[in-house]
Amino acid sequence: MNSEQVPGEDALRRAEELLARLEEARTELERAAASEDTEAAIDVLAELAEIAKAVEAELARARREADAGG
Repeated sequence: MNSEQVPGEDALRRAEELLARLEEARTELERAAASEDTEAAIDVLAELAEIAKAVEAELARARREADAGG
């Protein structure tokens, strides 16, 4: 049995991690909105910006891997 991780599985793991971060941020944003906590909402928006950058990086990585493989 091969113990090496398949590139697609690695990409899926990273996508799942980003999705979990996004879900946590959504929950925090809902809490901030419910409590009308502007500072917390701003913090969550900053986290969302970081997640967006990570998503862009993953898309670029996926494009590079697709170009290298095909």
